[in-house]
Amino acid sequence: GSLVEEQKPAKFVKFSIVSAVATAVLLFVLFKYAPNEQPQIPKSIAVLPFINDSNDSTNVYFMNGLMEAILDNFQKIEDIKVTSRTTVEKYRDLSRSIPELSRELNVNYFVEGSGQKVGEQILLKIQLIDANNDEQLWSQSYKRELKDVFLLQTEVAKNIADEIDAIITPDEYERIERIPTQNLVAYDYYLKGLEFLKEETGEGLLLGIEQFKKAILEDGQFANAYAYIAVSYYYLDLFQAEKKYSEELKNYMDKALLLDESLGESLIAKALYYMHLEEYDQAVTAFENVLSYYPHSSWVRNSLTDIYTTYLPSTEKYLDHAIQGFKFAVIAEDSPAASITYLHLSNALAQTGFIEEAETYVKESLEYNPQNIYSDYMYAYIRLAQDYNLENAKESLLQTFERDTTRPDVIQEVAKIYYYLEDYENSWKYYSKLIYMKYILDLDIYPGEDAKIAFVLNQLGEKEEAETFLQNFFEYAEKNESIYRELSLSAYYASVGDIEKGIEHLKNFSKEEDYHYWLVLFFEDDPIMRQLSSHPDFEETVQRIKDRFWAKHEELKIMLEKEGVI
Repeated sequence: GSLVEEQKPAKFVKFSIVSAVATAVLLFVLFKYAPNEQPQIPKSIAVLPFINDSNDSTNVYFMNGLMEAILDNFQKIEDIKVTSRTTVEKYRDLSRSIPELSRELNVNYFVEGSGQKVGEQILLKIQLIDANNDEQLWSQSYKRELKDVFLLQTEVAKNIADEIDAIITPDEYERIERIPTQNLVAYDYYLKGLEFLKEETGEGLLLGIEQFKKAILEDGQFANAYAYIAVSYYYLDLFQAEKKYSEELKNYMDKALLLDESLGESLIAKALYYMHLEEYDQAVTAFENVLSYYPHSSWVRNSLTDIYTTYLPSTEKYLDHAIQGFKFAVIAEDSPAASITYLHLSNALAQTGFIEEAETYVKESLEYNPQNIYSDYMYAYIRLAQDYNLENAKESLLQTFERDTTRPDVIQEVAKIYYYLEDYENSWKYYSKLIYMKYILDLDIYPGEDAKIAFVLNQLGEKEEAETFLQNFFEYAEKNESIYRELSLSAYYASVGDIEKGIEHLKNFSKEEDYHYWLVLFFEDDPIMRQLSSHPDFEETVQRIKDRFWAKHEELKIMLEKEGVI
């Protein structure tokens, strides 16, 4: 019988709904309202949540939509750095003075708004406040017909840009003035859809899709609605081994691009479609096109860093995009977005061997968001790189696991540290949790762990099960087109005892460069790779791998010093 331990499926329903989907939707929300501020630049703005002046609570989503549309217009202007909606939203019910907000958000201007929709009219009051001296620079009351809502959004953005002497290019003017739909009923459904997405759950995605589809029934030319449906389907399928929404994603993405191929939302849908297809080179190009529309989007930068660390491994490109994301990171206390950006920079530095610098930035990440579990276990590995105490690393990772026992990323990290400690019973204890979770949730994650799982099972005498995982790993290694292909094949042949082939592939890998530091750190203590240590060429080949890594490290050091990161 299988060694995979029996566990109650209900335990993992929580992960599916709360962790996997919520994390995905959080990233989705961040793309639209990505951290976009560079505090040393004076034209930095935070748009505070608008106040609904009506007793009618159904007005709330409309006022939120109005505020977000104005914020979105600012994000299209390269000369303005605007704080994300998610960052300022937490201040909706908090009492803070403008100077206090300015210190916390590091911005020079605040936009405040209040108003309501009364029948077919919009009443709106907007104020622009100089944060440095807490003075109102400009104020305007608007009374517009509902049919002129888009003109109102454009007018407010232009008026404020003029007040702070922001330069708007002709292309930016065109984007700001673009009217998404002439159908106000469709627009109303669209705003309701956006509101559902803020729930950050799979149910919220489905309810949002429902509203966007109603918008399309009213206006079949509404490109934004098609794009948001495509993006929502992408996140519903994210990490799933069996993709359920490929056709829907493609159809709605195609329609959005057909209607408006230069629209920011259409470009985002296209980038995510290529991610869905695992065509990562195309995804990179598409994400770079998104930057032409939203020039300071940290979400795009973070997406590119994900590609270069996971799908097209390149420590140099990962580091470059992590630095660019860091430059545009919003500096806002307790900001999850800023925490993610600092985490990326820390990880990129660690992967290139700059461990002390990585520690500085992971501490910053945890200061912005102490609940960031990714940063929590990243810090455990940084400490491991400093003292190489596997027992201490294990204890740290177990503490992280206790914070959330349903996270597959943490589970595999714990399993892996037991593997390096050669505690195969405990390693299997956690690998079996990971396997069960992948099965019950139909997740397509961590195929590279199958070699370690096979090795662990072999040590426990489960030869038949081990063979299944080893075969899966071989198929993964054969299809691997990254710089790690030869290393994966070397691990496979080491696992089956073919030392000559294992060394042959290891020698091929030693010609690569731009691989990560963790490989160098763990290499000689990896139980699988140690199977090759009896070969006379092993030590020389490993030394060549190390030498090439440190040569690249010195090359990158010059770039990092120039950028002021170290």
